[in-house]
Amino acid sequence: MPAELIRRGLLDHRRALVGWCLGIAGYTLMTSSIFPSFKGSPDLTKLVERYPDALKALFGISGGGISTGAGYTDAELFSLMLPLIVLVLAIGSGARTFAGEEDAGRLELLLAYPLRRRSAVLAKGAAVAAEVVLVCVVGFCALAVWSAVFGMGLSMGRLAAAMASLVALGLLYGWLALALGAAVPSKVLALGVPAAFAAAAYLVGGLHTLAGWLDPFRVFSPFWLVGQSPLQNGVDGRGILVVLAAAAVALGAGALLVERRDLQTP
Repeated sequence: MPAELIRRGLLDHRRALVGWCLGIAGYTLMTSSIFPSFKGSPDLTKLVERYPDALKALFGISGGGISTGAGYTDAELFSLMLPLIVLVLAIGSGARTFAGEEDAGRLELLLAYPLRRRSAVLAKGAAVAAEVVLVCVVGFCALAVWSAVFGMGLSMGRLAAAMASLVALGLLYGWLALALGAAVPSKVLALGVPAAFAAAAYLVGGLHTLAGWLDPFRVFSPFWLVGQSPLQNGVDGRGILVVLAAAAVALGAGALLVERRDLQTP
């Protein structure tokens, strides 16, 4: 029965999923196609070196600047846009799959299946995970193709690891949204709290080296834990495991808390 809920969750969102997959493929194509005009430009490298440190920290511009394929892709995609795309998908899907169905009055149909509430939450979590993984796989395949077409020279190993870090971030915030929707009858909270946490964590991860008072908090930033500028510096495998463990804790808490409250009916 949980497998049926996972299948239903994916089928219900199939049109949106197609749109997300086409969108990430199209956006990476548009961004990658500009790279040949930047490739190996010494003038551009000198210009980037004069950028404010805060800007370079936030957008993952390190020693290689943006005149290399890895530096350009880190700055243009992995510093902000790809994480943003994955998190918007994950948080929206997590909030919609439980809190959203409760708001719409459809949750009673879901729970009419002969299974416990916690099993329904876990099945919904698996569906969210499948969506996140699918979009990240499409992103990996697209960038692998664009790298070959536009001469970006990206390392496939580091690209795969970078996408794995996005999967971990998506699961953490997507499952947090799902857990909040299962624990409290509020889609607003299910959307707003994970989004606020993600924004704060992103700023801490990007600016902790410049603002000394933020440095002690960097260990609480999932963005810092998985590693920044992944195509230039690689990712932290242990950090990814920590983020995945936190995601599992969030989902497990939602599965337990849903048993303790009354569901809202229209």
